[in-house]
Amino acid sequence: MKLLRVGPKGQEKPALLDSQGKLRDLSGVVPDLAGDVLLPEGLAFLRSVDQSLLPEIEGVLGSDIRVGPCVARVGKFICIGLNYADHAAESGMPVPSEPVVFGKWTSAIVGPNDPVEIPRGSVKTDWEVELGVVIGREGRYIKEEDALSHVAGYCVINDVSEREFQLERGTQWDKGKGCDTFGPIGPWLVTADEVPDPQNLDLWLEVDGHRYQTGNTRTMVFGVAYLVSYLSRFMSLQPGDIISTGTPPGVGLGQKPTPVYLRAGQTIHLGIQGLGEQRQTTVQA
Repeated sequence: MKLLRVGPKGQEKPALLDSQGKLRDLSGVVPDLAGDVLLPEGLAFLRSVDQSLLPEIEGVLGSDIRVGPCVARVGKFICIGLNYADHAAESGMPVPSEPVVFGKWTSAIVGPNDPVEIPRGSVKTDWEVELGVVIGREGRYIKEEDALSHVAGYCVINDVSEREFQLERGTQWDKGKGCDTFGPIGPWLVTADEVPDPQNLDLWLEVDGHRYQTGNTRTMVFGVAYLVSYLSRFMSLQPGDIISTGTPPGVGLGQKPTPVYLRAGQTIHLGIQGLGEQRQTTVQA
């Protein structure tokens, strides 16, 4: 299933994209795409619903219908750094022996096509296309072989980053990662049954039509199952938690001979095979 949330900011309602590509209203079936709805039982219930009986939402997605973040009430927004060896190299950092873990504040979360704000005083705002993993079943100390059974689905994430805040202001990564609008999520949550191999997905990103990032999740240092298991050693994972799994090479920081950073008035276009696309315009905060 392709699940999404549509409507004005703060007033989004749950919806799905049916097999004919029509947008169907789920608000009469579930209150939102959050919590228990993301449990295996909740998703099984949604699969049992006759989609043809759901009200159709008229309009064009991303045009007269705003797409919101595909998951509501996110508890934890957990990110993994330097998880592609070639991205670590372009960042001038060693390939990590254990996953590099940091967090984005949930106030960074916006819809996939909402504007991205360049923070006041920023000179190094950057882009990062990433595979997002949405937890569906709670767990602690999860075995790697069981890890994917805890995943509700996958989505596209742009891990927008301010490199000066991140690397030159006390090297506190969270400070450069959690600014408002730095977490576009969606357009939809694609349930795990439709993504048989999360380690073989093409991902890409363009700025103003120029392709900067082209990669595939098979080149991750630590795969999705390992990351879910690893993180569960340090915290319980709960329905609606999101793991952003790292970015392939091609970020602005890594451009040669001179890094390239975002400025107001640009367009970021990114996507992941089978998971949809995002398109953001940058604006000054």
